[in-house]
Amino acid sequence: MAKNKIDVYKDWLKINAANRPLNYYQLLRLKTFEDDIALIRKQYRELNAYIRKFATGDYIEESQALLNEMAKAMLCLTDAERKEDYDFRLGRKKEGAETDQVGRRTFEDVLLENRVLTPEQLKKSKMYADAVGLDLEMAIIQQKHAAPENVMMAYAEANGYPFVNLDDVPVDEYYVPQINPVLARQHSFIPILSDMGKLILASPTPLDLDVEAELQQLFRMPVRCAICTPSQVNAAIAKYYPRDAVQIFVDHDDPQEQTGAGAANPAAGPAKKTAVKKNKSKEPLSKAAKMNRLKISGMTANFAFLITMFGRYFMNSRIPAWNYVPSALIAAVILGGIAFWFTSKEIEPKE
Repeated sequence: MAKNKIDVYKDWLKINAANRPLNYYQLLRLKTFEDDIALIRKQYRELNAYIRKFATGDYIEESQALLNEMAKAMLCLTDAERKEDYDFRLGRKKEGAETDQVGRRTFEDVLLENRVLTPEQLKKSKMYADAVGLDLEMAIIQQKHAAPENVMMAYAEANGYPFVNLDDVPVDEYYVPQINPVLARQHSFIPILSDMGKLILASPTPLDLDVEAELQQLFRMPVRCAICTPSQVNAAIAKYYPRDAVQIFVDHDDPQEQTGAGAANPAAGPAKKTAVKKNKSKEPLSKAAKMNRLKISGMTANFAFLITMFGRYFMNSRIPAWNYVPSALIAAVILGGIAFWFTSKEIEPKE
């Protein structure tokens, strides 16, 4: 039996606007140019939960497409940089970067004013962060003073980034295999969607400028970060970027591939694979691994030194030069240095 054709905006969201496509404010049923981030997120969560009721039965595809639209709207309207550009397109006058910075609350202010932490908890977290050398948001999460989602949401707002819950917004599997797995693991990010000519990546921290530049060159489009919790991005990376993952290179000079049409439009066909790069990049060593390697290197150098000094006394009757302590010391230092270099050197991965 054929399913009835529906207008998801009118039938589900009760939006009767004749002009299509809807802008992001209309889609989330907000007043135009709404600036209250908490209200935007609240409206998105309520609509997201409502539309998910239709995610079974005959309208799975329509509900998922609408959920993706609403996710794009929320991520744009809670992103200080992208919202300013979007509002300008809708006719709002730009206020400028200086005004934006003045009106933005600091991370500590957001934590206190949103009652994420008490002043005493904030003080303890700052002391702990200074003592162990952690960023404040990570120190708060480690001390379990507040839910990680609330902490990272406050961090995102203070820094002008959107916050994303990866349970609500799916990972974009079109872009995943095109990213170097080692790069994604090292910098803790995962691609979630492309919108308005930008690739949005979920990460607990803003990306390094060098990483942004590398990804922008790869995809021929700017990238933008959406803040998420560390546990969510770690789970996503474990799933999509295991140790044996490979990187697929796509021809982004093709306009269709450049815009991600292969993923957005099934009729466009799969992405054109031009090369496959196995994961042969070196992983950075952890602090503990570096210390262990340093200890082994030191022990090896000391052992070479002792063997050389022992050789001086054993060989002094046969090789007169060994009777002189400086000669033995020089030989010990050279051999110890060579041993240290070999044991501390990182081995290049095999082809």
